[in-house]
Amino acid sequence: MIGVIAIYQRVSFRVKHLNWDIIAQHITAATGKTFTAQKVQPLSGGDINAAFRLQDGQNSYFVKVNRAELAAMFAAEFTGLQDLAGTKTLRVPTPIIYGETDTHCFLVLEYLELGRSSTISQRLLGQQLACLHQQTQPYFGWHRDNTIGSTLQPNPESNDWLNFWREQRLGFQLQLAAKNSYKGRLQRTGERLCDELGAFFTDYSPSPSLLHGDLWAGNTATDKDGTPVIFDPACYYGDREADLAMTELFGGFSRDFYAAYQDVWALNEGYQVRKSLYNLYHILNHLNLFGDNYLRQAENSITALLSEIGISSS
Repeated sequence: MIGVIAIYQRVSFRVKHLNWDIIAQHITAATGKTFTAQKVQPLSGGDINAAFRLQDGQNSYFVKVNRAELAAMFAAEFTGLQDLAGTKTLRVPTPIIYGETDTHCFLVLEYLELGRSSTISQRLLGQQLACLHQQTQPYFGWHRDNTIGSTLQPNPESNDWLNFWREQRLGFQLQLAAKNSYKGRLQRTGERLCDELGAFFTDYSPSPSLLHGDLWAGNTATDKDGTPVIFDPACYYGDREADLAMTELFGGFSRDFYAAYQDVWALNEGYQVRKSLYNLYHILNHLNLFGDNYLRQAENSITALLSEIGISSS
């Protein structure tokens, strides 16, 4: 199965009165092969979606389900998986169909039997991720907004990476934090950091690389043949360092992974500082979704970043 693990929002809902026959009809229409819902197996998933293995006598599909009003989240995830698959760099579960019943929205994916990560699969993941990041376009952003966890992630087209990161990532999360009553020091130092972003890019100009966007260890796996798999994307075109930074935020990636990435496309020395700038986005998102436990971490991260460029946060 796909080990979907979501860390962003604890959504408590029960999948009641879900018409599996409607989903089966959508699968039949998408695949051109008759499918009937004979067995539904609940799977351990995350806090955002309910997850199931849906089977007939021969075929299995992985199905994510949520409230009907969150249909746009699944539509964006479906498109992100299509874009990643289209690069032919990293394996993703094939997206089959998304849609709505009378009561729920759903996303149907290829069902994958997973294996165990190894040194070989970690190295291959690093190499393939570097190849994914070599897929570029002329502007930052994406062709639609999506979500990071369950938080809106705006992706308007931009030719200026600093403005994009300032306004659509850090600034957007700081505005959410203010609405959630996190003001004072966080807002004061956060605004100062946003004003000084240029200091982190004095000798570095990133290209708009296709990013997974939510690349922590829980969104990667290895199939039964040892091939790396990535899923649950929050795609956009941005600085490749943002993807690499998140792999370090929660751990779970080996030295072999990083060495293999560097062999294909070496990172700029300034990455060691900028990774904290990129991970601040995810820390702020955790603050907005999980609450007070992340306030001190966000404030300390901003203070440390300002100190790197010689600015006091007091």
